Amino acid sequence: MATFTRMRRFLGVGTALVLAMGAAQAMAKEVSIGYVDGWADSVATSNVAAEVIKQKLGYDVKLQAVAAGIMWQGVATGKLDAILSAWLPVTHGEYWAKNKDKVVDYGPNFKDAKIGLIVPDYVKTQSIADLKTDNGYKQQIVGIDAGSGVMIKTDQAIKDYDLTGYKLRASSGAGMTTELGKAYAKQEPIVVTGWVPHWMFAKWKLKFLDDPKGVYGAAETVNNIGSKELAAKAPEVVEFLKKFQWQSKDEIGEVMLAIQNGTKPEVAAKDWVSKHPDRVSEWTGK
Repeated sequence: MATFTRMRRFLGVGTALVLAMGAAQAMAKEVSIGYVDGWADSVATSNVAAEVIKQKLGYDVKLQAVAAGIMWQGVATGKLDAILSAWLPVTHGEYWAKNKDKVVDYGPNFKDAKIGLIVPDYVKTQSIADLKTDNGYKQQIVGIDAGSGVMIKTDQAIKDYDLTGYKLRASSGAGMTTELGKAYAKQEPIVVTGWVPHWMFAKWKLKFLDDPKGVYGAAETVNNIGSKELAAKAPEVVEFLKKFQWQSKDEIGEVMLAIQNGTKPEVAAKDWVSKHPDRVSEWTGK
């Protein structure tokens, strides 16, 4: 009887150890992704990627909302496993130059990303240069957060295009789209700072003003960047990041607009993933 009791205790301890090891392994299958909460494309892309990684690759995903600089610092130091919001080569050029030897670039998730001045499609204005003689905009450009890349470029555009008297009004992403929505509803002229991918292109008919002086640069890509440790830690995730890419601004726009209309980001991501199994299969092979 004593021997049987000892065996039961031994088996009990062994079972506990196996369960503990299994739990530890399960907990170890976690990756962290940093994103910028104020960027609609960053929120949409990061949440869809997180949903795919959880559903198809079996990893827990910790999404962390941070500022752009901290996002880059996090992946460079390994505190974040990945970021999916690296605008290259211009907008985040300084971050890349500083951290390129500390991270791994797994390629773009969005091509033809662009920043610049945007107007409704119903206005006749075609070029930034036209703003100099067109008084319909009340010599005002509605901007976003002061110090952001597109705001710095717009300050330069006002100088380079000699838009004397024009004022760049700092606001926020939400503030800018609110002003745009009000003007659009009244079919009034308005010029705003903006970028693609953004949900506003899914909601309204808009166009970029031509930039013959090239102040805003050429089209960019939004890239998937991983930490140096990610390949060893989560090889399946790395293979996914190499293939994860939006086909168009309309595809990501579907997710961004759902979030803008009040759907929680994680719910919008789940809905999109469930509706597009073929796209998910292209990314994961599953």
